[in-house]
Amino acid sequence: MNPKPISPVSGGEPSGSGLPPQSPETDAAAEAVVSDLVTSLGRRRLYREVTLALRSGLREAKADFSFLRTRGLRGLIKFLQSVACSDESVRLFRHSQTIPELQVIPVLFQNTLSSPKDNHPSVTLDHVFGVDPVKINSPATDNEVSLALRVLEGCCLMYSRCASQAQKFKAIKVLVNILSTRGALARAACLDALISLMLDSPINQKDFDECHGLERVADILKDEDVDENIRLKCGEFLLILIGHVHGKENSPIAHIHEDIKQLFGEKCASLIWAASQFGSTLDPDQRQTALQIQARRVLESLEIQ
Repeated sequence: MNPKPISPVSGGEPSGSGLPPQSPETDAAAEAVVSDLVTSLGRRRLYREVTLALRSGLREAKADFSFLRTRGLRGLIKFLQSVACSDESVRLFRHSQTIPELQVIPVLFQNTLSSPKDNHPSVTLDHVFGVDPVKINSPATDNEVSLALRVLEGCCLMYSRCASQAQKFKAIKVLVNILSTRGALARAACLDALISLMLDSPINQKDFDECHGLERVADILKDEDVDENIRLKCGEFLLILIGHVHGKENSPIAHIHEDIKQLFGEKCASLIWAASQFGSTLDPDQRQTALQIQARRVLESLEIQ
C-alpha cells in the first residue's frame, strides 16, 4: 500500500506538527532574562564575598590579643584594596556599613584605637575571688595602631559616612593624641588618616581646630629631633590641608592661613601657602612627586630661619 502524499502548503513547504519558529523579539527577551539572572547571581556571589571578608576580618580585629587583631586588620586592608578596584564592590561595601554587625569603624575605636586605660581595667578583690575572671586585652603595638589607621583611612575615602561615624568616637581627639604619643610608624599613618577624616567633613575640621591639631603638627614639623621622614609627612599634611580648605570660607578652619603665620612666621607661611597650590591637573604620581618636593622646600625654609 503506497503512503499517502503530504499535502503541500503555501510556498511548497510541507506542513508539520513542530513548534513554530521563535521571532527575533522572543529571542531578545529570553536573552535579557538570562542576562538579568546571571547579573543577579554575580551580585549575590559578590555580596557573599564582601560580607564573608568583613566578618572574618572584624572577628579577629575584636580579639583580646594584639597579634590576632593585627592579623584581622591586615585582612581588612587587603579586603579594602580589592574593593577599591570595582565600583560594584564599593557600592556593596557602602551598603554593608549600614548593617551594625558589619560596621568597621566601631570595631577600630573600641579595640585598637581605644584608650589604654579602657583595655586595662583595675583588678579588685571581687575579681580575684569571684567566679567570672576580669577580661584583659593585650595593649596595641605601634604596628597594630598603624594598620588600624590605614583601615580607617580606606573606609573614610570610600564612604564619607564613615568619617561622620568616626566623629561619634571622638576620632580627631584620639588621632591627635596618637600623633603626640606614638612612634614614627603610627604617626605617619595618623597624618594620612586625619586628612581622610577631615575631607569635606566640617564637624571633624571643627574638632581638629578645638583639639589644637594644627599646633601639634607644627610642633613636630619644627622639632629637629624628630625623624626627618615624619617632619616631611607633616609638611605634606599641611600642604594638602591648606589646599583643600583654600577658598572655602564656611570651613571651620578657614582661618588656617592666619594660624600658619603665627606658628611659622609670615615668610614661611607665604611659602607654605604658595607651595600648597601645586598642580591639580597633574596625574596622581606626578602630584605625589610635586607634593614631596614642596614639603622638602617647606622643611628647608624652617631650618634656615
